[in-house]
Amino acid sequence: MSALPLDAAGLPHEASGARSCLPTPVRRGVRVALPVALALLVLPLVTAAHHARPAPYGDRLTVHTRAAGTGTEPGLRTRGRAVEAYDVGGGPRWTYTRAGRRPVTVLPAPGHALTLWDDGMVTDTARADGSSVRWHRAIPQSAPWLRGPAARGGAGVLQPLTPGARMLAVVTPHRIAAYRTVDGDLRWVLPARRGCAFEPARSVRHGAALLLAQPCTSATAAWTAQVIAVDDYGRIVPGRTPLGNGDVRRGAGRGPRPEK
Repeated sequence: MSALPLDAAGLPHEASGARSCLPTPVRRGVRVALPVALALLVLPLVTAAHHARPAPYGDRLTVHTRAAGTGTEPGLRTRGRAVEAYDVGGGPRWTYTRAGRRPVTVLPAPGHALTLWDDGMVTDTARADGSSVRWHRAIPQSAPWLRGPAARGGAGVLQPLTPGARMLAVVTPHRIAAYRTVDGDLRWVLPARRGCAFEPARSVRHGAALLLAQPCTSATAAWTAQVIAVDDYGRIVPGRTPLGNGDVRRGAGRGPRPEK
């Protein structure tokens, strides 16, 4: 007996066009079941691909111990390619790494672990429990300089501008950028004077002001042009208008103008 040809659903039918021996509801059920079965096979693959995606910025945050409610914040240090938070006894509380990156320096602040990385990224991690990396900010034109000896291991690059580091200054040769640590909002930017460059490692505090060296290549540049003073509102000059940097309301204090 010769085999019957198959239709599109893989069911036998007679070449003469006679009706299939299977009831109509069965044929319809098979045609509906095939797409559903294919969808069920594809779904685990899509889910697996979703979970396999790398974390943003290559982040990997590992919590070793929970110390909630102790009222103490861990110490911070850089070790190899990781930022480590550790308890009084030296035991690790959490570890933060970024794929292919190395931390240059870390600045401890109440509630914050502010880290500068060798690709010019600044991050803020929840210091107490390492529960999250709150924000990432890229510092333009800084990566080549950070990898060289002139950076002095990131000395002076991260500078708190207010008590408790509510405002953070990131100082590089080309510019000073100030961020609100609660949310990473950029508050103001101060470029270096033409023919001059900031030296982050050469700084001193005087009250609420941060004085920074800005040496110039011109021998005729006055010494007053080679030292600047800033605070959380920007460059300190007469007659400036405060920006309200502590206000986190949407749109409050926008429009960085450090010379005001």
